Amino acid sequence: MSVNLSARQLDTAALAENVADIIERTGLAPGLLGLEITESVVMRDPETSTKALCALKELGVRLAVDDFGTGYSSLAYLRRFPVELLKVDRAFVDGLGDSGDAEDRAIVAAVVSLAHTLGMQAIAEGVETAEQLADLRALGCDMAQGYFVSKPISAPDFDDLLTGNPVW
Repeated sequence: MSVNLSARQLDTAALAENVADIIERTGLAPGLLGLEITESVVMRDPETSTKALCALKELGVRLAVDDFGTGYSSLAYLRRFPVELLKVDRAFVDGLGDSGDAEDRAIVAAVVSLAHTLGMQAIAEGVETAEQLADLRALGCDMAQGYFVSKPISAPDFDDLLTGNPVW
């Protein structure tokens, strides 16, 4: 399960406490919870973000930088953040597939390589075709999300999916 964090949530002093409380109340294993923060939010105040992310990491949750490559990140900070995933923005994934764009392919390859070099996994957003998925696999991308994998579904349908009774 992945949840997007807003700038306001990241700035909340009690964020880690709130997340810890939710994990305790729900009984969710911390490693099954992913928290996603856009690169622009993280870069607003890198020092404060680092402290908040470290506190969350201590809880055992997975951390991801969302929309990587679309903002104004500094690679110097990226290596200091305790994140496990870099998410390739859909703007670059759109350029993959049969009518692919060599520049988009090069950017995706670079982000995947960067993630792996820094000990992270890469996940591609906005995968809509089998061809895009094949290109991502060929580039070594670890995971994919998008309509090709699954359209948004309701909580009961998600339960069915997890128990092996998919609705489609």
